[in-house]
Amino acid sequence: MTKLIYERSQAGRRASSLPAQGLPVPEVPAQLARANAPRLPEVAEPELVRHFTELSTRNFGIDTGFYPLGSCTMKHNPRVNERVVGLPGFKDLHPLQEEDGAQGALELMWRLQEILAEVSGLDAVSLQPAAGSQGELTGLMLMRAYFDDLGEGEQRREIVIPDTAHGTNPASVTMAGYQLVGVKTDARGNIDVEDFRGRVGPQTAGLMLTNPSTLGLFDENIVEIGKILGDAGALMYYDGANLNAVCGIARPGDMGFDIVHINLHKTFSQPHGGGGPGGGPIAVGKRLEPFLPVPAVVRRDDGGFGLAFDRPRSIGKVRGFTGPFGVFVRSYAYIRAYGPALREMSEAAVLNANYLLARLKDAYDLPFDRLCMHEFVLSARSLKRDHGVSALDVAKRLMDYGIHPPTVYFPLIVPEALMIEPTETEPKERLDGFVAAMLAIAQEAAANPEVVHAAPHSRPVGRLDEVKAARRAVVRYGFEDHPNLSEPAAAPVEAPKGV
Repeated sequence: MTKLIYERSQAGRRASSLPAQGLPVPEVPAQLARANAPRLPEVAEPELVRHFTELSTRNFGIDTGFYPLGSCTMKHNPRVNERVVGLPGFKDLHPLQEEDGAQGALELMWRLQEILAEVSGLDAVSLQPAAGSQGELTGLMLMRAYFDDLGEGEQRREIVIPDTAHGTNPASVTMAGYQLVGVKTDARGNIDVEDFRGRVGPQTAGLMLTNPSTLGLFDENIVEIGKILGDAGALMYYDGANLNAVCGIARPGDMGFDIVHINLHKTFSQPHGGGGPGGGPIAVGKRLEPFLPVPAVVRRDDGGFGLAFDRPRSIGKVRGFTGPFGVFVRSYAYIRAYGPALREMSEAAVLNANYLLARLKDAYDLPFDRLCMHEFVLSARSLKRDHGVSALDVAKRLMDYGIHPPTVYFPLIVPEALMIEPTETEPKERLDGFVAAMLAIAQEAAANPEVVHAAPHSRPVGRLDEVKAARRAVVRYGFEDHPNLSEPAAAPVEAPKGV
């Protein structure tokens, strides 16, 4: 077991010693001063480096193994994107630089906006939102501004959301001051059109929909859904979390959507959390363009690029400056690398998902027996009924096979759900390894369910009491009072050879 850095500490050891500079040291105000010096770990530099290096080897990420985390699109992030974002003219650019000294950055943002408008099938884009969740809230704020401008703001107070929606959708609806109206899913995995029809009316501001849905299914009734909303004067909002399935194949704007948020950290390869935030640009149709956040990145009459603030109907800023610029550079580089072949990205993602689905649907339950898009949902309900092995058990056992678990227990309408997304960047050999592991676990559930129940066996930390870990987190070192939370590790149960 790895020792904590405080447990490695030896009094008097130092990683470095800095010479005194002889400079005056300002006095700390009495009310801010510590009564006693902090108890910091005392270790030599080699031990410090070894400690954090050892911890780093315990991280699991897309660079270390297969990461089929449904709905999150954990694809490979090309390293050339990191080289481009590190160019001095991008890396060292100050956000308050005058426009004439930032023409390259402004042009990149403008061109990225144009690309995203084309991909979404809409007319205008703001890059400001720093994440998909913020893109959602921004889209709902645009809805409010639009209906307020029409004098219908007080009338239209409801947003319709399907029961397969991402959890951020209802949270965004509440934050925007709207009332949530749920709609059911039919036996094919589509929105139940008749249920939907009965919930839409003059009180409806809009629909929030992911298409393909979190079930990994394209809604076969999308044209009829759009007509129902259009007849009611309501707007359609597209949650772009699953845009990776349809780029270059279908466009939300052509389906009838008025607002789209795009997750740059999913579809366009900005690392999740790497180098800062994600990105959630918002694309809109012409009638909503006046309400987009300011400043808008525009092309000037003289051919140069600048920032436009004079937008009297704008909802204002949703983020400081113009957005997370490093994210834009990575995503722009990724898109330009594909060029006209961007469609192939989505085609490969859909092909990989359907390959896995075809190979696994006989060993696990398939709630909706259809071709999927870029992801699909299986269920472990038969394993639980027949052998007592849950979706969580399957996920934990996958860790022993060196594979990150898929999303579990989501969407909520599927019991014992396993949501799997291979992305387009995985080769067939890696997919086959995942299939072999999933089939082996199904066999283990029947032959020796205790092995699955007790997993993981080969990881540094075994099965946690997750409720206790969340509610009684130990986030600081207590020295003499620090609890001993370690338990003797069980004998490891190895994954079968060759899997």
